[in-house]
Amino acid sequence: MTGIFQKVKSWIGIKNTHHYPYPAVDITLPNNISLHLVGSIHMGVPTMSPLSNVLINEIKNADAIIVEADISTDVQPFDQASLFRDPLETRLNETLFSQIIQHCEDLSLSLYQLENKPLWQIALILQSTQAMQLGLQPQYGIDYQVIQHANGHKKSIIELEGIEDQVTLLLNFPHDGQQLLEDTLRNWHDNARTLQIMINWWLNYNSREKQPPLPNTFSKAVFDILMESRNQKWVSTLSTLPAGRYVVTVGALHLFGEENLIDLLTSQV
Repeated sequence: MTGIFQKVKSWIGIKNTHHYPYPAVDITLPNNISLHLVGSIHMGVPTMSPLSNVLINEIKNADAIIVEADISTDVQPFDQASLFRDPLETRLNETLFSQIIQHCEDLSLSLYQLENKPLWQIALILQSTQAMQLGLQPQYGIDYQVIQHANGHKKSIIELEGIEDQVTLLLNFPHDGQQLLEDTLRNWHDNARTLQIMINWWLNYNSREKQPPLPNTFSKAVFDILMESRNQKWVSTLSTLPAGRYVVTVGALHLFGEENLIDLLTSQV
């Protein structure tokens, strides 16, 4: 599986005359819809702030900013009581439970914090704690910074799905999200490597050089839910926008592999 940014010239509908100092491509869709599509990382390191002046200017000149969800709002999408589960040891086999205990020890994370939570939420807590251990923080995430600049320049923000829809997706995961948890544990070191690659994209990106491919850390079932189905919905939203120039910031993982957002968008051309 190759990195998406080596395939730029082969994509019809992509303007590749610009070389951006961060992972991004320009896509023109029918009806004069112009997209500046940015591969984001949701948590970042301090040196990823401030954003490149190039991206800030793109935000200034855009008709609107498009993100997965506006994380600057104070949405409370669910009742915490609805997330209460039986003790973790009764829900997992011995191998998985032992792995979680080991990771909690490595991360200085109390098992009590995970004890009665859904399996998908445990997976997300482990992932975010791993990221923070590597020095990443939410306020330096690219999408968060883009939203701050959008608000500062009084730009309209369009959500591709919103926080409530994201939570609904997680709540509807089969078997309470056990496959997502298993993927997280199985690909622990690859997850860390993926974060390092994406950080390096934002610190030292050169669009003229070959970029390392991102590891595949999803099983087919999880990929279908978190990537493929969402990409297909987003294409429908993006391809029916009013004419204009948009900065679209989505997780970089949505921009490579099978059924990636760029391939799906350019098939519309």
